[in-house]
Parts: sequence; C-alpha cells; structure tokens
Amino acid sequence: MEEKDLSSVEYFVKREVLDELHLDEIAQKGTWSTKPTLGDRVKESLRCSVPRLKRILLTWVPVLSWLPHYSIRENAIGDLISGCSVGIMHLPQGMAYALLASLRPVYGLYTSLFPVLVYFIFGTSRHISIGTFAVISIMVGCVAERLAPDSNFVVNGTNGTETVDIDERDAYRVQIACSLTVLAGIFQILLGVVRFGFVVTYLSEPLVRGYTTGSACHVCVSQLKYLFGISPSRFIGPLSLIYTVVDICSLLPQTKVPELVVSLVALAVLIVVKEINNCYRQKLPLPIPIELIVVIAATIITHFCGLTSKYNIDVVGEIPSGLKVPRAPDATWFSSVVGDAFAIAIVSFAINISLGKTFGLKHGYKVDSNQELVAVGLSNAIGGLFQCYSVTSSLSRSLVQESTGGKTQVAGVISSIIVLITILKIGSLFEDLPKAVLSTIVLVNLKGMFRQFMDLPLLWKTNKADLSVWLVTFISTILLNLDLGLAVSIGFSMLTFIFRTQLSHYSILGNVPGTELYLDTDTYKEANEIPGIKIFRSSTTIYYTNAEMFLEALQEKSGIEIGKLLSAKKKRDAKQKRKQEKEKKKAEQAAKKQVRHHLVSNSCTFSLKNSDMNKENSARTKGESQGNGVASSIYETSADGLSKGHVNLAYQPDITTSDSDSDAGYDCITEFSHHSDEEKGQACKSGTHSIILDISTTSFVDTVTVKTLKNIFRDFGEADLDIYLAGCQACVVEQLEAADFFSVSVPKSRLFVTVHDAVLYILKKRGQTDFVLNASCSTRM
Repeated sequence: MEEKDLSSVEYFVKREVLDELHLDEIAQKGTWSTKPTLGDRVKESLRCSVPRLKRILLTWVPVLSWLPHYSIRENAIGDLISGCSVGIMHLPQGMAYALLASLRPVYGLYTSLFPVLVYFIFGTSRHISIGTFAVISIMVGCVAERLAPDSNFVVNGTNGTETVDIDERDAYRVQIACSLTVLAGIFQILLGVVRFGFVVTYLSEPLVRGYTTGSACHVCVSQLKYLFGISPSRFIGPLSLIYTVVDICSLLPQTKVPELVVSLVALAVLIVVKEINNCYRQKLPLPIPIELIVVIAATIITHFCGLTSKYNIDVVGEIPSGLKVPRAPDATWFSSVVGDAFAIAIVSFAINISLGKTFGLKHGYKVDSNQELVAVGLSNAIGGLFQCYSVTSSLSRSLVQESTGGKTQVAGVISSIIVLITILKIGSLFEDLPKAVLSTIVLVNLKGMFRQFMDLPLLWKTNKADLSVWLVTFISTILLNLDLGLAVSIGFSMLTFIFRTQLSHYSILGNVPGTELYLDTDTYKEANEIPGIKIFRSSTTIYYTNAEMFLEALQEKSGIEIGKLLSAKKKRDAKQKRKQEKEKKKAEQAAKKQVRHHLVSNSCTFSLKNSDMNKENSARTKGESQGNGVASSIYETSADGLSKGHVNLAYQPDITTSDSDSDAGYDCITEFSHHSDEEKGQACKSGTHSIILDISTTSFVDTVTVKTLKNIFRDFGEADLDIYLAGCQACVVEQLEAADFFSVSVPKSRLFVTVHDAVLYILKKRGQTDFVLNASCSTRM
C-alpha cells in the first residue's frame, strides 16, 4: 500500500533554462580551494605533539587501542572456547600443510605459532585465523622443489645404490622457504607503508576464486602420491601439473595397498563427521574436532600395531621438541625468489583482506587494508626469522573462530598457547603419524575451494566477462603453474576492463511525454525523439581508448556521416563557385558586345552628320564634343569593369531581361540548390539541425577527448549542425577549462546543466513554441 502511494506522488519544477554560465552565477561557484597547500601539509607532517604521537602509535599498533578496553565478562568465554577450537585445528592442518610446502611437519607447527602472535599485535581484523593455508603452502613448495630438487642431493649408498640425502635437502629447503617468506613480508610492509592497500582492488573476486580453485587442483595432485604410496617424478615449468598427473596414472599399478586403505578409511571418517558438523552446527556447542581425533587415532594404531615395520607405511618421522633460535635468512636466495615472493605477497594479502572485510562488514567494524598489509608483512618477516614459511588467513579456521563465539584476536593467542604446548611437550608423540592421514586432511579441507566451481552457472547467467576472467584464471593456473598463472590472470583482467570501456553502449535518447526524462529509444517504447534534435549518450567515460569509437558511434546512431556531408558541401561550394565564374565570364562577354554595339552606332551617327558641319559649326562642335565624352566615359567604365571582373551597371537591365544565357544560368542555380537540399536531407535524416551530447557518464577527460570534442564542434559546425553538451560534472568542466576547450567557436553557453535544458534552449532558439509548451520547465511526473 505504501509503495502504491509513493508511485502516485507528483512534483513540479519551474526554473530558467540553465547553461554552465548561468549555473555558475546562480549557484555562486567558488574559486577558492579547501585543500591545504603543499607547505601546510609539510608543516603538519613535521609537527610533533602528544595527541599526534598517540594517534600514530594507535594506528600502527592497533592492539593498544582495543586491548585496554577488553571486556572479560563479555568476551573471555567466547574467546577461550574459540581459541581452543582453532588451536586444535592448527595442529593437524599445520603438519599437513607443511608437506605441501615440501617441509617437515614441525615447521607447520612453527608457522601456526609465531605469525599468529605478531598478527595479534598489528592486525585489525578480530575474527580471521592467521597461519598455514593450502594455496600459499603449495606456492612455497613449488619454489622449494624448483631450487632444491631431489636430484641435487643424490649420494651413493653402501650397496652401490643411489639415495637422496634427505637431511641436507630439507635444510636447504628450509633456507629457501625462510628467505622467500622474509622477502614477501618486506614487500608487504613496504606496500603498506606507502598506502598501497588499494592494489587488492585490481584482484577481482572472480580472479581470486578462479585462482584459488586452480591452486586447489595443484594441491590435490600433490597429495595423490601420499594417498597411493607412490613416488612420481618432479616436473617444473608450464604443463607440469599435466605431466605429473600422467606420471601418477602410469605408476598406479605400483600402489601400496596398506597406505591406500589407511587413506580411504581416514577420508570416509573425515567426510562423514564433517557433514554431521555442517548439518548440526546450530545444535552442537562445538564442532567435533574430527581432524585431531583422526590424527591421534591413526598415530596410536600405527604405533601399537607396528604398521610401519610390517607394511612400510610412510610416517611423519622425527619431530624435534623445543623452539628454534631465530636466524637471519640467507640473502643470496633473494634474487632467485623475488618474483615468487611478490606473487605470494599479493595473493596472501588478497585472501587475507577479503576474509577480513567480510567479517568486518558482518560484525560492524572497520578493517584497514593498509594496516593489514603491514600486519601480514610483519607476520611473514618476523616469522621467517623463526623458520616459519608464508602465512595468510584460513577460511575454515576463520569460520570456526567466528562461529564458536570468538570476539577478538585473544582467541588467536589462546590457539598459539595450545600449539606452543604441543611443540614443547607432546610433538614427539606424533612421530608415527602416517603421511597419508595428513594428506586426507588436506584433501577434505579443499572441499570449500572445489565448491567454487558452482560459480560458473551463476556467472554464465549474470556476467559473461567475469565468467571469462574466472575461466582464464583457472586454466592459466592449471597449465602455467601458480606464478605465471597469476600474472596472466591479472593481465587478462586488465584487458577485460579496457574492452568494457571500449565496447560501451551508445544510445539515442528520446523524451518521455510529459516529463523531463530522456531514455534510450531502443529500450523504451514511450521515449520519442524530438524532431530535428539528436541526443547521443555513451555509457562509459570517453578517453583515448574509445574516443574514435565514440565519434563513429555518433555518426552511426545519428545517421549523419560527417565525412560524406563535408565532402558534399565542398562539392556544392566548388560547383557554385564554378557557376559564379561562368556567370561572370558571360557577363563580361555581354558587356563587351554592348560596348562594341554602341561604338558602331556612335560612329555611323558621326558620319551622317559630317556634311552639315559647316552650317551649324558651333552647335555641332559642342554636341560632338559632348558625344565623344559620353562614348569615352562608357568605354572607360566598361573597360574598367572588365578588368575588375564586374558587370557594367549601365547594361545590367539588358542582361537580366533580354539575355537568354542569363535565364539558363538562373535555371542551373535553382536546380543545383534543390539538389543540395536533397543531399543534405539524405545525410541528416529527417532534417537534423542540432545534436546534444550527454556526457554525464564521463568522469574525466584527457587530451584525446578534448581534441575529439573540438573536432566534433568544428566538423559538424561546418555542416551547419549545432552541437551542445549536457550533464557535464563539475570536475570535468574544470578539466575542460584547463585544457582551453572553450573558445569563441565553442562558447561555454553551449554547455547545459541537463539534457532538458539544452532541448528547451534549442526549441526556443528555433522558434518551435508549440513543442516548448509540451515539454516546458514545469514538469509533470
């Protein structure tokens, strides 16, 4: 009922037609600047005071702003339960994801400890769980295996066989992973300091989701060797994933049945219990920690049943107790991993900020993208010193932290305490844990990423361009690996943006009767074109990439081909000039003929009267003198007129009334004029005399846009068509003024506030008062 009442509301507006000059006068446009000068900004930045120092400290160390106001009564219980739940998840996920990074499981536990504490101090999100993540782990593992492959550590065994020195290989890979992590952290810190957090906006959601889905495929393939108990070859470079899958398929006959059985049993248990957690998450106080239960059960069964010795099942192995002494990374690796470090820095930040802003919007607090860059960068840089590898937020752990009642990052501290206890006291108890069980944990946690394939039907219905970004990102990630795939994806995403601005929608607008609304005539039936006026609009900003297309679309939509129109006008002008020159020549010839005729007549008269010369001597002498003077004057005037190309005025009546050539020339002119009007009518279609360019969608103008608009005013003006601009934003007007767009030929009075103002002005100028009354300033809605 309320909507029905609102739809019947009417309003009336009565004002003068406003162009830009009148608008500046009425609205009192100011010439002052509210922005501080460069000197004032420098002084302000150098000014030191206690409030300013406090504000800077709270900005860079956010924990100082909320921890002193921490409410134990409201938050303590939720953070405690949430922290315990997330800590339990950290243990199996940390050890499992360490295998993705081609490191020993204990380094996954280190990564679940130190970076979490650093983020607690510098982070701005209250709900995300920092630590190991599958995509980042596989990116680190690709670099570690590329720079430290098994082939570099082959040694001769005691019986003449070749074996791999695993200890030396793992030590090298730890150095590479730590150097990569510290360099990625440095990149993130620098980007955060220079306020470059907006860089994540160039990573669209379809790109991130397509990339993480492609990365999940890499993760899945990398874990198949543990599930089947086989040892495929290591491939690097483009198409390595395809080669790896082919190699795994060829090795399937060598599958270790005991490890396959362990994997299938663990998968079945994990999948069933996780589905129970999803179905009864509203009723369960805490989700069942099935991952930890499976890890403990598998370790106990393997140890007491002797599965390692009987069936040669591959287990985690030695897990040293205690913490590592911090050590500076090996800077010699920086030049080899700089590209990978930047890719990891961007991807980890993109995943982190997307999750952080999602929870921030849900719970009503702000997540600072620049501070998040600094926080994640410090987590990586400091964590790398303690032999941790790159981190980001995990979707599964973050959802658990939020759903179990977590309110602040105190939950992260509690989870770190659980991980610390495990490292110091009970880590060695997991030495008999089968790697196949850790692989199943990884695979089950990829379910959310593989569910992103459901984006495709939705994108197909809603946005084909985003669908192409998703597909190109996924395919390039699969075929070109994670580093090159990300570069190709970003490049393609930028191209789609350029193509969208180039291939914009152009339309001719028509007036909705009784309103001041002007809509696309191809979309709205009631939108009628105003006779003689073409209103043209582009859906995007006009700039150098689409300026030429704008001009072409203007001619196509309006039906006015300015090239042909100008060419026809030049032909008409040239033909008219030739006709004028021909008329001048005819007039000159007629003038010469008349002069000769009069000269002959005067000569005959003089001969007949010569015999009476003696009788009327004085009178005839006087008359002869006057006659010679007239003839001489006529001759001189005619000669002068011929020399200057003008017709003698004394003989003009004879030429216009009795000369047949003159009549023929008049007929030719009349016929030519009629032909030119016909050509002009065909070119302009229904007699267009004015064109209005609605540039309300343009947010900026560059030099190419200014030149294009100037050329439109010049060329269409030469074709006797008036051009007007409408709906120009204030910032665009200032840019046009700075570019010296307005001049005598393009006055500022051609720029109107709205399309309706321009239409009313044109109609009044053309004297079409009837139409002005129908589309008056007093508008009915």
